[in-house]
Amino acid sequence: MKFNWGTGIALFYTIFAAVLIFAVIKSTSYDNSLVSDQYYADDLKYQEHYVKLVNSKALTEDLKIVCGKTDVTLTFPEEVGAVQGEIVFFCPSDSKQDFTLPVRPDAERRQNVPIEGLKPGLWKVKVDWQANGKTYYKEETVVF
Repeated sequence: MKFNWGTGIALFYTIFAAVLIFAVIKSTSYDNSLVSDQYYADDLKYQEHYVKLVNSKALTEDLKIVCGKTDVTLTFPEEVGAVQGEIVFFCPSDSKQDFTLPVRPDAERRQNVPIEGLKPGLWKVKVDWQANGKTYYKEETVVF
């Protein structure tokens, strides 16, 4: 068979169609779910979130989040006293890995969260907590 310009055009369109079909199949198998199912309601609550951030900035001692080899340690400020709230571990690469824990510090104002069994990589630790009638928020990125 002789390779001429007609064969070249046919070959080009065949390869182009194959690549296009591959791209369509690949794009339909990609999980493009939203980070939050209620993104509009979350957007309306931003003012409350802003107040929490302002309260957190007003503290003389900030909430400390430290990632160790076996656990993530949260140390709450002494000035606020008894605390309550929730801790969210958010995995940006896989929303099925996300989990929430209640805030339960010990007598030294520390809470240790074991990371054994969790998917290694980038995680966001979001702490939404209350003390003395005020609300606070702290978010930090950790890698383990």
